[in-house]
Amino acid sequence: MAFVTFGLQQTLSVRRAACARTCAVQGAGRPGARRSAVSTTATRTLRMSEQPLIDLRGKKALITGIANNKSIAWGIAQSLKQAGAEIGITFLPMNEKVESKVRALTEPLEPTLFIELDVQKPEQIQGMANAIETQWGGQVDVFVHCLAFANRDDLLGSFSKTSLEGWNTALSISAHSLCTTTAALKPYMKPGSSVLTLSYLGATKVIPNYNVMGVAKAALESSTRYLAHEYGPDGIRVNAISAGPLRTLASSAIGGISGMMKHVEATAPLRQAITTKQVGDAAAFLLSEAASGITGQVLFVDSGYEIMGAPPGVKE
Repeated sequence: MAFVTFGLQQTLSVRRAACARTCAVQGAGRPGARRSAVSTTATRTLRMSEQPLIDLRGKKALITGIANNKSIAWGIAQSLKQAGAEIGITFLPMNEKVESKVRALTEPLEPTLFIELDVQKPEQIQGMANAIETQWGGQVDVFVHCLAFANRDDLLGSFSKTSLEGWNTALSISAHSLCTTTAALKPYMKPGSSVLTLSYLGATKVIPNYNVMGVAKAALESSTRYLAHEYGPDGIRVNAISAGPLRTLASSAIGGISGMMKHVEATAPLRQAITTKQVGDAAAFLLSEAASGITGQVLFVDSGYEIMGAPPGVKE
């Protein structure tokens, strides 16, 4: 046994010596050869560090639902631009004032596409697709669906008294539009493309004054899963973000939003309110190659509030 060990050690010593001679020969006549190798390694490391964590360069991202600088869609648009995406914007054609306001807000993002979109009008959905064809060369890599609406009376009244018209309106704009818009854009989406929509906790839990919108968001989350299944074989991912409560134009229609925000801040594990930037950064991740293995999911960006079963500090 000792002889075998000695023989093995001797063999290893011979190999090490041979390797050393070979390295010396290869480095001979090249002053600073070792320094050059180290320098090359350092350069490669530096180049890797220069690569952004979320890289959307070369991607064309179409974003819906920007109303003002408090919109979640606005936070997402900023994060996507920061990640290098080329930005396209849709706006709700209510009047010239709305268009000019959204145009002025998004100007720093240098959008190369700016089009009107009312999802209740099929011709405008087709117009969106036509714009992708003519202005973007038939390519869209990222689609962000931030569209939701419900009549105020159907939010604040008794849920059982939701009108049929209000029910249909809420589900049509807030959920069905995800299907119609993605269907129109799918011919221009290649493998690796991604779709993102926005949900809320009211899809799975009762939120006072949310009513029919909770039903619409539940339908939206289910639609996310079915679309992920349908588009998966084509390499297209579909996900949703469920953000914590934020003071936006849409949330202003929900009674008690200020109290809800304070409650979340006091209850969530991180003890902090959510910002549109946090949602935007999470969106950029989900829409990037970094999340290439994720589809059909609802990601909660709410400081952990969704996991809580009771508020902290409960005592007998």
